[in-house]
Amino acid sequence: MNTENAAASTDSEHEEPTIGNPRNIASLLEVMKRLRDPQSGCPWDIEQDFESIAPYTVEEAYEVQDAIARNNMADLREELGDLLFQAVFHSQMAKEQGSFTFDDVVETITTKMIRRHPHIFANETERSSEEQTKAWEDIKAKERDAKGHKSVLDDVPVSLPGLTRAVKLQKRAARIGFDWPSIDQVLDKLHEETGELNEAMAMKDKAAIEDEFGDLLFVMANLARHLKIDPEEAIRKANLKFSKRFKYVEEHARAHQSQAGTLPALDVMEEWWINAKRNLG
Repeated sequence: MNTENAAASTDSEHEEPTIGNPRNIASLLEVMKRLRDPQSGCPWDIEQDFESIAPYTVEEAYEVQDAIARNNMADLREELGDLLFQAVFHSQMAKEQGSFTFDDVVETITTKMIRRHPHIFANETERSSEEQTKAWEDIKAKERDAKGHKSVLDDVPVSLPGLTRAVKLQKRAARIGFDWPSIDQVLDKLHEETGELNEAMAMKDKAAIEDEFGDLLFVMANLARHLKIDPEEAIRKANLKFSKRFKYVEEHARAHQSQAGTLPALDVMEEWWINAKRNLG
């Protein structure tokens, strides 16, 4: 081999492999593999595990939801990519320990969707949206049985946001008839729990107050379910509304703050709050 060829060969050996077409999922998998490489990868990515990455996965799902709420398609595209990367990250770690691969994840969800939609993929009778929801739950119940779950509540994730998990628990219980048939009964229960919270407050029993407050929130989640409202979405909108109105009050408070630094009285700020409700909704 001449010197020129030897040099070319050496350059080729040290040439970094190309990632490929960035629009191809294989390229993303290669990026993740390179980031986790024990010798040449990113130190931060290398030291992560399923537990340390899980909060980021949840955060990315919320950011997807936020982009949808803001109707920002550019942000949604980016946030969906971040969420996809989380699936790739977990799959790479699982591959490294010999548990499963990204292809296994794709196969599992594809097979599940086909199994849960027999009216589309198995030539069963066409269904309405309501009929499909019931059939979906029936299929999921059979899947839970196959996994050995003894209770209809067994696979409701504990890590879900509290109100979301409350609604899911209530839906599962309702499937076997454990539910109030009338929303009036839910409202009666709400009044009952409010009374019990007042009693606990009168006793100044902190543990009892927390317990009764939790019961009150649980009934509120049930009320949301009966009203067909997502309680998490409702509180997010309430938070946004409060933020807009409070910023309006803040602006006026700063403008009227005295030289001594004293803020306006509460009744004055309340008047601005009412104006904010009128002007901002």
